[in-house]
Amino acid sequence: LPIMDVKVLYEAMEKAKKLDVPLSLHEEDPSFIKTAGVNDGEIAKQLGLEGGAKSCAEDIMVARDCMLALEIGAKVSIQHISSGVAVDTVRFAKSLGAKVYAEASPHHFTLTEEDVLNYGTNAKMNPPLRTENDKLKIIEGLQDGTIEIIATDHAPHTYEEKNVEFAKSPSGIVGLETALALGITNLVKKGYLSMMTLLEKMTINPAKLYNLDCGFLKEGSVADLVIFNPNESYKVSKFESKSFNSPFIGHELYGKINYTICRGKIVFDGMSK
Repeated sequence: LPIMDVKVLYEAMEKAKKLDVPLSLHEEDPSFIKTAGVNDGEIAKQLGLEGGAKSCAEDIMVARDCMLALEIGAKVSIQHISSGVAVDTVRFAKSLGAKVYAEASPHHFTLTEEDVLNYGTNAKMNPPLRTENDKLKIIEGLQDGTIEIIATDHAPHTYEEKNVEFAKSPSGIVGLETALALGITNLVKKGYLSMMTLLEKMTINPAKLYNLDCGFLKEGSVADLVIFNPNESYKVSKFESKSFNSPFIGHELYGKINYTICRGKIVFDGMSK
């Protein structure tokens, strides 16, 4: 949910600055949203909806909070950025000296609003999938460092919750298990990012922002590791999660995960599957 009360947010930023912690914000002004989870455009009309979420719902909030961050000097993270204009706004705020950070989710640099017609409620999310131009702007932001973080935006839902008409369905998709492979397939393999830059955006960059002593490999540190093959493809067919609300089922992706190790223990063995 967005923080609509500017006074509350101003005071929160002042406190966050003193504590040296970031504020992470969901940026959607409900005044410009008729049906959540779908971009306000031709696709919403084709679905028979009265309207969707305008991109200005995000743009206005991002502009407001970037200027507050500049005024106060607080660290602010714009979560799951979806609008190209919002990317430009963050870039501009950075140039002024604001301590603004941004994250993108794999579905926003992979899919567009057109995919809602193919995947229905499994392509419904807040903020929504937007246009091809918005997607390209997000990729551009990932390339030039405007967007430092890639976050899964993991939102599992049951089949019963998602198997309803679009307007009544909750927003969100299973994001955790396909995040790395989508980054490799759509960013690394297509030449947008190097493998190391992708991994930085998924590990050390968010750890630094949130003051966490993790996200790196070092002898004696906590052994949280993923062992994967970037050149091995696999078809997305099932999940370890109890939920499977994903538009990527059936997709062929690169970056098969062989092992997930948590605190030194193998918690997922992909070699035996």
